[in-house]
Amino acid sequence: MQKYNLGFISDKDLFDHVYDTVNKYRFDIDLKKFNKNLVDPIKLTFDSKIYNKSLKETIELEIIRQMDKSNTNHIGYFHQNIFKYINKDWIVPKHGFDLINEKKKIYVEIKNKHNTMNSSSAQKTYISMQNMILKSSDIVCMLVEVISKNSQNIPWKVTINGEQYSHDNIRRVSMDKFYQIVTGDKYAFRSLCEVLPKVLDDALDTLNSDHIDNTVFQELQQISPNLLKSIYLLSFSKYEGFEELQI
Repeated sequence: MQKYNLGFISDKDLFDHVYDTVNKYRFDIDLKKFNKNLVDPIKLTFDSKIYNKSLKETIELEIIRQMDKSNTNHIGYFHQNIFKYINKDWIVPKHGFDLINEKKKIYVEIKNKHNTMNSSSAQKTYISMQNMILKSSDIVCMLVEVISKNSQNIPWKVTINGEQYSHDNIRRVSMDKFYQIVTGDKYAFRSLCEVLPKVLDDALDTLNSDHIDNTVFQELQQISPNLLKSIYLLSFSKYEGFEELQI
């Protein structure tokens, strides 16, 4: 096994966690998965014409978009679960907060970006944290942002019903500062980012997943030799007259 030499996490734990994350990625897609949320053939038609792309290129972009949306959740898994390997006091509960350290009485919600939460979600999260710190004066709740505008560990200020709230025990923390809290090393997150490409290469070599198994176009061909017609029939097959669609 390669030597990653991070110090705050063993080489094996780091490799295993990256491997598990990569293994969750989608490397295959078929027509059923592609049409799970009902493909919009009207939008695909517009996109193809407006962006001057062939229909096949437009469908390929939609496939990538769908797979990327699914895979984004797995990056959340990576961020949330790595800390239990760094320090056994950090646990990932089945419900509620994303991360808990009961010994230090720290409760954490992890978000990729602060602006991924709408105001309603932010208010709900903040109120949940308010309720938690009412239980004990030494409880600390943190909103940890993977991508933050600043390196920070500050009180989280939220506006609820037009009134601004903040409390020293409800923190807004950038990911680099959170790694420092967990490891004691202020450069820990940077060090992880530096070594991550190498770990990913090792994990991918082990998995041997160098291609995406995509049967969408083959299955569309079975609906109709005309790709555009097959997309319309995929969504509108039960609509009046679409079997005789002239495109």
